Amino acid sequence: MRPGGFRHSSFEAPPGAPAGDAGPARLKVATYNIHKGVRGVGPAKRLEIHNLGLGVEALDADLVFLQEVRHFHHREARQFDHTFFGWPDEGQAEFLAPTGYQVAYRTNAVTRHGEHGNALLSRFPLGDIGHHDVSDHRFEQRGLLHVPVRWQGQELHAVVAHLGLMHSSRVRQVQRLAEFIDAHVPAGARLIVAGDFNDWGERLDPAMRECGLQRAEDPAGRPRPATFPSRVPVFALDRVYTRGLSCTRLKVPRGSSWARMSDHLPLLAELALA
Repeated sequence: MRPGGFRHSSFEAPPGAPAGDAGPARLKVATYNIHKGVRGVGPAKRLEIHNLGLGVEALDADLVFLQEVRHFHHREARQFDHTFFGWPDEGQAEFLAPTGYQVAYRTNAVTRHGEHGNALLSRFPLGDIGHHDVSDHRFEQRGLLHVPVRWQGQELHAVVAHLGLMHSSRVRQVQRLAEFIDAHVPAGARLIVAGDFNDWGERLDPAMRECGLQRAEDPAGRPRPATFPSRVPVFALDRVYTRGLSCTRLKVPRGSSWARMSDHLPLLAELALA
């Protein structure tokens, strides 16, 4: 058991696998909407970013796709500055990154007191960081974070996504995602698009397939793991889509520690070269 009550979330070898058989290259990825590191409202509002740091480390993922990450927020920094642990001096992406990880962050939304966006934490070297605005209307600022990652001697493209609250907006945002991939990701390059898709009605998979992306599914055919709301998860809003990779494991960590940190649970996937 790690500090804070988190169990290490590594994947075990499949039943019947030969001892010591490393098999094909595996990549562990996680996607997690961290709700800006804060939970609750009014006097009950609490800072969870320190617990989230323990949680991200416990996931033990090679790539961590994060949404609703703050770089700064002046009001909440003042509010929590004198709490026991205090508001971090650095941006939340850098604060959450385990030792040795590289960090990419770009802002999606600017508000009165601060901003928030998407981040990628990586065990592997990162290329040039790109950002593409896919906002569909002025009430929701949304973006794609695009980062090439050097893995297995080749370039793997990672895109962190956080789509809108209305289905029509999400459809248009997937169309813009397709245009972005065509323009910025080489044909045939391996690709992961992961994040919070807000797809309550499970209607986006056909549009994602038209982009050449397959949803990471449990290879044993088990139901898609729900990630929202974290206390009683019902909806599979958080997803991993891939091109040139196959899913060998899919998992959502559960328990009271995970339920309190964000309104979403993280989704973990183990991927192999297709």
